[in-house]
Amino acid sequence: MLAITRPHVRKAASMQRRIHATGVRALVLAAAAALVAALAGTASAPPAQAAPPTLVSAQSGRCLDVVGNDSTPGARIQIWDCNGVAGQGWTLTSSGELRTFDGTRCLDALEWGTTPGTALISWSCTGSANQRFARGGNGSLVHQPSGLCVDVTGARTANGTAVTLWTCTGRDNQRWTSTTSGGGNDGGGTGTPPAAYPGPGVVTGATWAHDPTVVKRPDGSYLVATTGRGIPLKTSRDRTAWTDAGSAFPNGTPWTSAHTTGDLWAPDLSYRDGQYWLYYSASTFGSRNSGIYLATSPTGNAGSWTNRGLVVSTTASSDHNAIDPDVVTDAQGRTWMSYGSFWTGIKLIEINPSTGLRQGTALHSLATRSAGLEAPDILYRDGWYYLFVSFDACCRGADSTYRVAVGRSASITGPYVDRAGTRMTSGGGTEILAGRGSVNGPGHSATLRDTDGDVLFYHWYTDAGDSRLGINLLGWDSAGWPFVR
Repeated sequence: MLAITRPHVRKAASMQRRIHATGVRALVLAAAAALVAALAGTASAPPAQAAPPTLVSAQSGRCLDVVGNDSTPGARIQIWDCNGVAGQGWTLTSSGELRTFDGTRCLDALEWGTTPGTALISWSCTGSANQRFARGGNGSLVHQPSGLCVDVTGARTANGTAVTLWTCTGRDNQRWTSTTSGGGNDGGGTGTPPAAYPGPGVVTGATWAHDPTVVKRPDGSYLVATTGRGIPLKTSRDRTAWTDAGSAFPNGTPWTSAHTTGDLWAPDLSYRDGQYWLYYSASTFGSRNSGIYLATSPTGNAGSWTNRGLVVSTTASSDHNAIDPDVVTDAQGRTWMSYGSFWTGIKLIEINPSTGLRQGTALHSLATRSAGLEAPDILYRDGWYYLFVSFDACCRGADSTYRVAVGRSASITGPYVDRAGTRMTSGGGTEILAGRGSVNGPGHSATLRDTDGDVLFYHWYTDAGDSRLGINLLGWDSAGWPFVR
């Protein structure tokens, strides 16, 4: 705080007279200027400035907010319904400052705190280290001096929940999407779907992939796992150039022999609580004698994975098939796994967040279809759970008819409906991607919430039948439905 000294009385009186005279003159000049501007119409108006983007919590859909929209230094930080006020506009500068109130205030760790639970406040921008942040993995915001993440307290979703610094966990209450005033993510926001499906984005290097899953690591790089012997891995620094990085299980997986001794299928990667979680399928083609297994790793690197056991299984007498896992944390902090292929379709079970294994016996049906249906992936965005699935036939090379469809629900357990209102348990699903030209059978998608928007990973087949990695940004139309960009 600045100390205010009292001026000498005579000097103050002299200054008052000068200010009064100057003020009268200024009023006259201002009135004249206003008249000229009015006569000139809008031509003299300065160009409108775009409002700074908001930072939206991936868990609640609410905005990072200065309490009471108070520009006074020291105001606390919370989440609140997004309403476009100045105290919800945030710009991350090249020096790492998160500026709000048109750049006059910065996000600040109270009293230079570097321990979990340190309060965050709005304060005059000083350029000091305790006001420096950086984008981390999975859309997190990392306080540079402490290495802690900007965190919604207790993973709560209610208006007024405090935002503090906490140990980075990778969970949704630490993920923030930068969103323009029009409602879309930077680089992938509200818009109009293209007239035709776009081709896959530019991907170079080790581009072979089948059933890809992806996670963004704390250092900002990307890790992809795919179907194959021992779960092949790939890495990238920029989401474009990919390098083969060995396999999760270079020495094999004898514990899966009850379900397969061959390739492992359709993995799902995530990062939370300081470790990587890998769910994967063990089965044979056309069989319901299947199991989904779990492994964890502190690094995600080849050979670093520890078997954590069987999560769920099915047999020849089951009405569904335990393959194609996808794990997601809901807005209340509960962990779930969707899975399924053909037969009675897509199922959902709850997962114990500590062990990663099944919790309880409840089994929810999310989608069914008379033709091919598999490869679920659930994305939470703006109060909706979006269920992406693959329709029709996979694994036939250039003859594959795979395509990606989606429905949404206000509850993770459903019911999910498509754009036309048809329930996915009644065969519904809105197509968002299908084969075109020399891009055959795109499918088995996985979504990633990245700093430039939401990203769709998938595989597709060349005319020669080779399976390749496809990556495209997702856009969102004015009704909140995704499209491929």
